[in-house]
Amino acid sequence: MNKKFDRIAAIIFLIIGLTFMIESRGVATSAYGSVVGPNVFPFILGCILALLSFRLFYETFFYKQENTDTIQFNYKRFLIVLVSAIMYALLLEKIGFIISSFLFLLICFQALDRGKWLKSITISLGYSIIIYFVFVNVMKGTLPGWPIWF
Repeated sequence: MNKKFDRIAAIIFLIIGLTFMIESRGVATSAYGSVVGPNVFPFILGCILALLSFRLFYETFFYKQENTDTIQFNYKRFLIVLVSAIMYALLLEKIGFIISSFLFLLICFQALDRGKWLKSITISLGYSIIIYFVFVNVMKGTLPGWPIWF
């Protein structure tokens, strides 16, 4: 861990999180056919990001010693996750939330930690189904369900 980098990243993420929270208040509070408006998720995600940045900044005070080793960048993993995120955004409406989220998470898990297929599949599928159920049935929101051809 690099103390200086983590502190700068924590401050940047805090600013981004606070910006999400402030700007989400300007979004409409309700959407047609949905109890949950489009302003809810950006506010919650901004709040989570701000809280996690506070935690990261707090943890930097307990770092033992500066690590002087050179940092190894892994561009291949980064590109896999980046392309997966772009494909997720493009395919979300076409193939639905559950399938696109499952595939995105599975690809990311395998890019970051090869092997462990059963664990990756279980977490990816569980996340996709639980989030869809909570958002659509509990919060009465709308998400793209299944593709038309399914």
